[in-house]
Amino acid sequence: MREMINMIVVLTVLTALSGGLLAAVKSGTEVQIENQVLKFQKAPAIAEIFPEATNDPLSERFNVTKGDMELQIFPGTLSDGSKAVAFEAKGTGFGGPVGLMVGINLDTDEIVGVRVTTHSETPGIGARAKDDLSFVSQFAGMGMSSNFALKGSGGAIDAMSGATVTSGGVSQAASQAQKLYETLKPEIIKQIK
Repeated sequence: MREMINMIVVLTVLTALSGGLLAAVKSGTEVQIENQVLKFQKAPAIAEIFPEATNDPLSERFNVTKGDMELQIFPGTLSDGSKAVAFEAKGTGFGGPVGLMVGINLDTDEIVGVRVTTHSETPGIGARAKDDLSFVSQFAGMGMSSNFALKGSGGAIDAMSGATVTSGGVSQAASQAQKLYETLKPEIIKQIK
């Protein structure tokens, strides 16, 4: 009986030490991971959405909060002088979450452009959503009151051939962006102007 108690105590101490070590590593690398995500996933998408921005959306980024919602906003001043913002929304594709960076003109409430930032989709099939400009360009110019669903579901977006689930995940992310924008637009405008 005594040996069993000793084993339980030793196991408890080892588990507590391991948990503490993992928490320390997570907290110590959190900032570096965030910087890498910004540099290699979000920055290229923003550069493609705002290719002629007269400011630096990355350095001017800010967070907006309303209730339990928090969103990182990348403001852009377009070449015609109008203000736009970009932020990331998520949908669910075949392999898991699909991140979509959505750029919206604040003056017209129209999408400037969208780019897929993250995904776990099948290479050569669903993964094409990241590089297939003919697919993501369908969103450009659409108003925020548009139906971003796939045409098969009564929406305005053509699915990629062979990747309907991924296409649906991107459309779902665009719809999520629509809801976020509608809810947070007053807070965004306060920060920009």
